Amino acid sequence: MLKLWALDMHGGPGGGGSGGSMIAELMACKGELIRAKGGGSRMLLPYSADIELIVNKHLDAQLAVVVREHYLVRDPHRMDSQKYSACRCGRTQFYERLHAAHVAIAGMLLERAA
Repeated sequence: MLKLWALDMHGGPGGGGSGGSMIAELMACKGELIRAKGGGSRMLLPYSADIELIVNKHLDAQLAVVVREHYLVRDPHRMDSQKYSACRCGRTQFYERLHAAHVAIAGMLLERAA
């Protein structure tokens, strides 16, 4: 889901229509959601918006940095050590934080669904 969130909300190949966010696409379409537009994302907007809110407002800052670094930085030449350095941690801590973020995001999504 987080890979699809990254595409839905932050653009990139195959996501967000013209490379922009789903929100920008909705604004361009005056609020009308047009699904199944040439192989776009399969995630529904409410989940993308919920994940965006969770990452930006409710997730612990250290976990949010790791999530953004892992899912939003798309530089194919970026080395893993640069990823860890950007998050101010080592490899083991990076993946521990990423796992903790996955658990926290899943829990918050379940709370929102209930």
